[in-house]
Amino acid sequence: MNLDDRYRQAAEIIASEGFPKMQVTDTLIEIIKELVKEEEIDLILAFKEKRSQSLDQLKESSGFSEDLILEQTSSLARKGVIFNQPNSKGTLVFRLLPLANVGIFEYTFMKKLTYSEQEKRLAALFTKLFEARSAIRQIPPEKMAEIIKFIPPPDRTVPIRTNRATGKPTVIEINEDLGQTENKILLTKDVKDLIEKFDEIAVGHCFCRQHKDTQGQPCKQTDLRENCFTFGKSARFTTENSFMRMIDKEEALEILLKSEKDGLVHKAYHPNFDISKDETSVCNCCKCCCGNSAFVIVNVANFLAQVDPDLCIGCETCAERCHPGAIKLGEDNVSQVDENLCLGCGVCAYFCPENAIQLLETPPRTVRVVPQR
Repeated sequence: MNLDDRYRQAAEIIASEGFPKMQVTDTLIEIIKELVKEEEIDLILAFKEKRSQSLDQLKESSGFSEDLILEQTSSLARKGVIFNQPNSKGTLVFRLLPLANVGIFEYTFMKKLTYSEQEKRLAALFTKLFEARSAIRQIPPEKMAEIIKFIPPPDRTVPIRTNRATGKPTVIEINEDLGQTENKILLTKDVKDLIEKFDEIAVGHCFCRQHKDTQGQPCKQTDLRENCFTFGKSARFTTENSFMRMIDKEEALEILLKSEKDGLVHKAYHPNFDISKDETSVCNCCKCCCGNSAFVIVNVANFLAQVDPDLCIGCETCAERCHPGAIKLGEDNVSQVDENLCLGCGVCAYFCPENAIQLLETPPRTVRVVPQR
């Protein structure tokens, strides 16, 4: 097998990991060539049958010595290709990461960029890769709505809980059973509680906005870049490999407050999209750059915005700020919320000058939004 064939095979293995699956193209192969050295290809090929392996398993599947495995996995971890952390039992596990969501793309652009020639090449290649998939944007909205019914939600909204003008709380929590009887999931519903939940917190740069920056398309909503978090094992991985830096709870809360002032949406990520498991990270998303906000939105929500018609003055601040376009001004000059589109993020309630919007707790539900052309 020649070198090009080996790179293609490595690209096929990486592309088959994660969701959504990626089609192997010349552009994708070029990305792999930028990150994986020729002598590291065989280690990638050793993950063909099993994407997550212990050291002993990897020794058997690769035929490599322990020293060589540790050397190459460390190199690949620094490039966001392999995750190398102990599991809950303390066993070191090596997991091949997908190209995106969450994988090579995110780790490449979450560190502070130096705008090196390689970073510029990778940014251009990822742009080309994503543009090649842009045909999906031509699918009629009604057909897209049918397609995304089968897409699992990659993130969960954690709402902003106060009104900026008054400082008053906007969340109404229901202290009773909301219909989750069997296997009830207790979700962390306040980002401040989420920060308190973890002792290891790391912060890095928004990979979506940084990638746009390299293409000369800076964010229209915020100047913030270093405001995405990882926790626990993920925090250790991202800091050990210089993608992020460890911070204390106080700094984390300060960053979250700045994000709220810019109208960014708190989105929590759970392992394998399973909200019953502890969070691994939180992003603070804008509506022009971030992948899970700027196009199709598939999201778990458990709050719903409600407008008090007696307080609403029809200023449309909420409609302008709403990420999924769930709020519009009604014929009576009162804002109306489309419950099928509302993420329960609290951005509308935060910016309402009359404090006319509150968030009502609901059972966790999946919100799927297709932008109308």
